Amino acid sequence: MNDYSALILGVVCAGIGGELFVRSAVGLAAWARVSPGIIGVTVAAFATSSPELSVAINASLAGKPQITLGDALGSNVVNIALILALALVISGIQSPRDSIKRDFPVALLIPLITGVLCLDGELSRFDGILMLGMFFAWLAAVIIEARSQRSAAAKVLGARRGWLTVLSCVAGLAALAAAGKLIVAGARGIALSFGIDEFVIGATVVAVGTSMPELATTLIAKYRGHDDVGLGTILGSNIYNGIFIIAIAAIITPISVVWREVAAALVFGLAALGLAYPTREGFIGRRRGVLLLTLYAVYLLVVFKRQAA
Repeated sequence: MNDYSALILGVVCAGIGGELFVRSAVGLAAWARVSPGIIGVTVAAFATSSPELSVAINASLAGKPQITLGDALGSNVVNIALILALALVISGIQSPRDSIKRDFPVALLIPLITGVLCLDGELSRFDGILMLGMFFAWLAAVIIEARSQRSAAAKVLGARRGWLTVLSCVAGLAALAAAGKLIVAGARGIALSFGIDEFVIGATVVAVGTSMPELATTLIAKYRGHDDVGLGTILGSNIYNGIFIIAIAAIITPISVVWREVAAALVFGLAALGLAYPTREGFIGRRRGVLLLTLYAVYLLVVFKRQAA
């Protein structure tokens, strides 16, 4: 299979997987008696981040963890400034501040912590273990909240048969994971043929490729009227990318950091999150989507300009 065929097949798998997953995630939330947002920020986020995890492990074992760092940081910019932006341009998202009070501050802290850890020019194994500890602390908080919700969850359409819902969910996740791998393989092959730098490939081409499952999930969730699943998936994915995937890569092979390359992804990632914060009324409007897309265009311009320099 050539690179272009892999890319097209990956996009098809992303669409099928996203549709299957969003339908089953809502049913799974009802069956487990938790909010769909919890499913989005855990199951969906982990599944849609599986391409990044695959890239992280393979690149680190091959002695090229810079691709992992570029992919993870670039994916976090893509998730907010491209994927969430596209959903917002379609129509605004209703997201009360209370619904993101646990995940948004964590997502916002991750670029700051990563920047501090990169100051010495390396993400060491100790840094990786530290980040992994932060991830498990956040995950524990999510599990505690999920348990507290079990007795008060509302009935949601699609929860009639638990086993069928789980099966549909697994099929959707498998299609999303396959989509990510196919898109990454195709996009990376195309980029390498043009002689692009490894970090830049990770931060742009591979980042967009590995974020296709998030795009499919978010847009379909938006279409189906489940904004909480889409937004939860994006925030959860950013957390997984920032303090789980980078941590795994650093533990396998310490990552040498070129600060001027990393700084752009960190700064734009922070700026994108700031623009995505809901108003007091709990709404993120279309204008924010346009601003985020503009921010993403500037990000690409900065990254490729540094590549040329």
